[in-house]
Amino acid sequence: MARATIRDVAKQAGVSVATVSRALNGSGIVKSGTRRRVLEVMADLGFNPNAAARRLSLGRTLTITVLVSYLTRPQTVERLHGVDEVLSDSEFDLVVYNVERVDKRDHYLRTLPSPQRTDGLLVISLPPRPDDLPRIAAADVPVVFIDTHTPGLEAFSQVIGDDVAGGELATRHLIELGHRHIGFIGDAFDNPFGFTSSRDRHAGYTRALEAAGTAPRANWIGLGAHGRYEARTLATRILSQPKRPTAIFASSDTQALGVMAAAREVGLRVPDQLSVIGYDDIEAAEYVGLTTVRQNLFETGRRGAALLLREIGARPQKPTAIEVPPELVIRGTTAPPTDAVDLGG
Repeated sequence: MARATIRDVAKQAGVSVATVSRALNGSGIVKSGTRRRVLEVMADLGFNPNAAARRLSLGRTLTITVLVSYLTRPQTVERLHGVDEVLSDSEFDLVVYNVERVDKRDHYLRTLPSPQRTDGLLVISLPPRPDDLPRIAAADVPVVFIDTHTPGLEAFSQVIGDDVAGGELATRHLIELGHRHIGFIGDAFDNPFGFTSSRDRHAGYTRALEAAGTAPRANWIGLGAHGRYEARTLATRILSQPKRPTAIFASSDTQALGVMAAAREVGLRVPDQLSVIGYDDIEAAEYVGLTTVRQNLFETGRRGAALLLREIGARPQKPTAIEVPPELVIRGTTAPPTDAVDLGG
């Protein structure tokens, strides 16, 4: 049996091919009764409109593109879940590009913001180069940034948190428990992508310590590549010193898991002999009972996708900035220091 065509639908419904096309595209000039009749005929004939043809008729790609760094990291996965929740109820297909090299980032930011490639671009946790910003701003498609902290993004709609405030929140929690000897584990501040999260969380950590009348100790700070095993190595070095901290703030939950592994290796009980707090509130954090700072990963992804859909429908006169504040989530890895481990000095 021959496959039904749009002309077959038009003939049986008693309308023109143009009317069938308008009914498919949701045009407001087609009366509701006519649209209903067209859809009933389509169902009777088993007609499925060709997706490529529909894109051509609309002059759109019907895709939304997401550009992310390090796709397999838990933070990225949870943000993408939020994006997918919004787009799953839309007409748009989701296309994801993973970036783990600077040259790939630069290439994608030059080529993706184009109406021939996508109807809208979400950029997640990936700072662009300053000289790329004018070209991105002049693109014919809307671009929304999520969790990207770099000068010059004021011209774009954004969903952002406050890593400095989050770092201060984490450290103040430890201080309020009675800790004064607090270490820090994070990513190296200098990195080719220009990531700022660890640097900003460390700034909040420093601010909270200074407000409490103390200061960071250089030998209690470990910076290196992002990862659980790297954090374990850094924390082992800190915890093996004659005078060690009674608590450690890790710049991500992944790194906090490494700190907890290091504590086990050197024979310290968490939280009795070492308090540990992370950042992000990934799924694994609840599973292991990790105290952390929640940056609402799912919600930032969801809000970013919703904001982009709105801008695809109607470009705003000025950009929108949505701030999602960090939240302290207290679980079982932080407690007051005991006399036995409060080393003083």
